[in-house]
Amino acid sequence: MLTDIALVSALLVLAQLLRAGRADEALAKADQYLVNRPRDPQMQFLRAQALSDAARTADAIAAYTQLTQEYPELPEPHNNLAALYARQNRFAEALVALQAAVRARPDYATALENMGDVYIMLGIQAYQSATQAAPSQ
Repeated sequence: MLTDIALVSALLVLAQLLRAGRADEALAKADQYLVNRPRDPQMQFLRAQALSDAARTADAIAAYTQLTQEYPELPEPHNNLAALYARQNRFAEALVALQAAVRARPDYATALENMGDVYIMLGIQAYQSATQAAPSQ
């Protein structure tokens, strides 16, 4: 029971730090917590969010990727990984991540909406490629 209280307390502190824009502090606290509990998926998820918020995109992608491999049943890491890929115009990779999120939870509205956005971007890319390949057609 005490462990559960400590986890909830730590998660609340991290969430508050992230909302306040203090990603570096949140990251330090997450790292400190994970020293004793390295397999905690909720803390790993918040750590990945802190990395993303701190503009450490490559590290955030690595953290979310690890989460998706260790906990494929959790849709949120797949979705957040897809969002990072999409920001880098890596839409095919974003789509794969979103498909995994929807497989994990078919009613996950955020992932479904993001998938629609990625399909739109893939369509735009395909259209632009077509017009460049054959501009007179």
